[in-house]
Amino acid sequence: MVCLGNICRSPLAEGILKRKVKMNNLDWQVDSAGTGGWHVGALPDSRSIQVARKNGIDITDQRARKFQTSDLDQFDLIFAMDSSNYQNIVRHSVSDDQKEKVQLIMNMVQPGMNESVPDPYWDDNGFDQVFHMLEEACDQVIEKFRG
Repeated sequence: MVCLGNICRSPLAEGILKRKVKMNNLDWQVDSAGTGGWHVGALPDSRSIQVARKNGIDITDQRARKFQTSDLDQFDLIFAMDSSNYQNIVRHSVSDDQKEKVQLIMNMVQPGMNESVPDPYWDDNGFDQVFHMLEEACDQVIEKFRG
């Protein structure tokens, strides 16, 4: 799960998907990162922590990290929150196989629509909407890839 700073959207996506992976007894590694390194080592945004907690998920064990080129080898799928994140990730790819791993997460819900998960950082009221969008997308990830 990748967004810009790894403090708002991608920590929520990581927390949501980890819960769904556990509920479905899947052996998946789920992680998140940001394309920028401004918040490396920081907790998720307090508003992300709050909306996650309100929905029964604790994300306070997460710390922001910057996306690394090695993530393209380590992970089977990389979900970007918006087209800017997508482009930043794809720039790191050195092969078509790596590039094909990168997807916009909302295309799991509406394939081909290239909808972005809005960055709620500047809008205190946007965190609930982002949570529900990501929950719907993560449901589809489980449905499609659980085998």
